[in-house]
Amino acid sequence: MNLHTSERRRRAGRAAGHGARVIGAAGLLLCASTAAHAQARDTLRVDTTVFRVGEIMVQAARPITTVGGASAVEVQIETMVLRPAPLLEEVLRNLPMLHVRTNSRGESEISVRGSESRQVAVLVDGVPLTLGWDARTDVSVVPATAPQQISFIRGLSSMLYGPNVLGGVVEVGVGRAAQMPERSLRLSGGFDHVGGFGSSATVTLPFDTDHGQWLVRAGAGHRTSPGATLAKGIVEPLPGEDDLRVNTDSDLTDGFVAASYRADGGAWVSFAGSGYRAERGIAAELGVNNARFWRYPDIRRTIAVLSAGTGDRSSPFGGRGDIEASFGVDRGRSDIDAYDTRAYGNVVSFENGESQTLTFRALADQTLGRRGELRSAFTFAEIRHDEFLPAGDNRYVQRLWSLGGELGWRLSETSSIVRASLGAALDGASTPESGNKPALEALTDWGARAGITAAFPGNRLALHAGLSRRGRFPSLRELYSVALNRFAPNPGLTGEHLTAFETGVTARIASGEAQAVVFHHRLNDAIQRVRLPDGRFQRVNRNQIRSTGLELLLTQTFDRVGVSGDLTLQSVDVIDPVAGVTNRPENLPELFGSLKAQAPIAAGFAISASANYTGRQWCIDPGSGADLRLDGGTRLDGALSRSWSIRSAGGFFDRLETRVSVDNIGNTAVFDQCGLPQPGRLLRFQIMVN
Repeated sequence: MNLHTSERRRRAGRAAGHGARVIGAAGLLLCASTAAHAQARDTLRVDTTVFRVGEIMVQAARPITTVGGASAVEVQIETMVLRPAPLLEEVLRNLPMLHVRTNSRGESEISVRGSESRQVAVLVDGVPLTLGWDARTDVSVVPATAPQQISFIRGLSSMLYGPNVLGGVVEVGVGRAAQMPERSLRLSGGFDHVGGFGSSATVTLPFDTDHGQWLVRAGAGHRTSPGATLAKGIVEPLPGEDDLRVNTDSDLTDGFVAASYRADGGAWVSFAGSGYRAERGIAAELGVNNARFWRYPDIRRTIAVLSAGTGDRSSPFGGRGDIEASFGVDRGRSDIDAYDTRAYGNVVSFENGESQTLTFRALADQTLGRRGELRSAFTFAEIRHDEFLPAGDNRYVQRLWSLGGELGWRLSETSSIVRASLGAALDGASTPESGNKPALEALTDWGARAGITAAFPGNRLALHAGLSRRGRFPSLRELYSVALNRFAPNPGLTGEHLTAFETGVTARIASGEAQAVVFHHRLNDAIQRVRLPDGRFQRVNRNQIRSTGLELLLTQTFDRVGVSGDLTLQSVDVIDPVAGVTNRPENLPELFGSLKAQAPIAAGFAISASANYTGRQWCIDPGSGADLRLDGGTRLDGALSRSWSIRSAGGFFDRLETRVSVDNIGNTAVFDQCGLPQPGRLLRFQIMVN
């Protein structure tokens, strides 16, 4: 018996209308193309040192940046070896020093320096996607059709990004560009050996008028898969007719459209719309008695963003300055069906939810003489979530705000350039509606950051160091969700705050770069899950999580061969002196890294290969609550490609590329957490025209 049939019928009209808006928006979640090229600068111009690596063919050209005493990496997505119509999860799994895993809900979570996914902000052209019901973004359903580049800041992020940003920032660039792009049309399509298919198309149309420039971008994508392959040694308790994990099929369609105008005087305005709709199953945990047997029959999300700015111009206070603002609407729905067994034949419960997040963000800059700049930002978000359960419906509302400022100053402009920055922020949260549970009282917290960067002559060597403190408020899901009776609510949760320090060196070596960074984080009142005597989990405030580590990154070219590698070594401890125990941290490998290479061979062919290592980690056994150790493993991927120069009518196309790829060549079983292995070997074929 399907318990939510009546609920679906009761809202059929509203759902149909919302679905029409999804299709009408023709958009991908990665939209918000705010000020296409007016906002291409760094978060703090006077405190930014950028090293740009020459053209190297290694998955992506990876220029390395130090921002305000923090370390960062920039990646051009078009240079990465990805499948047609990729999802953001695949892109992020290829980023150095970023750990991505799939949880028991089927969601992909990201972790940086011992943090958990709610401590890492994901933004699209400055619009935060991680302000919502769950305070995190499931990148396994976010399409990557529209993005052009990704900036990944590890740890000490700016005070201007808004509330709940303390463990790093992944900023996806869709409409931002340092210069006006050329007119283009990009098509890609492909299939794999188990019957999966993907295709996408994007068009870019820049054109000039008498008073400015327009940029219009649009695209769509579709991907479908019958399921994830089984790695060596992985056995399904109820195997199907194929060699696939049961209930891992998926189908997703997305699209985006964005337009921006930049006047000759520098002022700009933009509007963007996007959306996707998906249906998928999730892999049930292996080897446990109380695994989740879930399917998502309907997942949708749409976003609309209106932005405008004055551009850099003379300020009434003297010097130069600019003001910019954006307003975003983020709406989505997620339906969950729970089944009684691994056969997925009988729905026994459901959890449906509709969410809406309204975001307003304003930023202002003002130069201070020749060496300084003052920047400020205000962010406000209202999050509304309607929960539909067999026991009844509930509405939750959370309001978050942040006011931040940063001062950057060039201390020296002689043989070496020394830059320093100071920043501070005040954040607040309130929960005016909390369903049938106690409301959380209003909370406030503060943040601060100091950083320094020294670039030496020739820009071949830079040193940086930084110290920051920032807080995060608990999300509505952490406070109130029961997750189909898997969790016990805890309205008494309080916020957590992170104190972080890092220092590092970046050097240009021959035709590449190297970076080494040492970091230490202390997260106080950390929100962690524990297992209760009745078998449910609950989120509680633990005293402290300490993480200390070393990050190494190297990019290099040898003639026409490009090589890159990264390695993260970290020690993470969960400390609770009240209980007198120290538990193992969940799903945080002590060592992980990758090695990638790409090179041309004979007759116009090129090969690429990568090895991704995940070291030993610990997880909580869903059945007993005990700490279990997961051994590490190495995943090998490879591809063979060939490109042809072509001519097309209208000049849209100039290159054709074909590619054959093998994911997980060794069919190695690498676990993301207890009972959840990554997919096994997959053979893919694809063709791209641009």
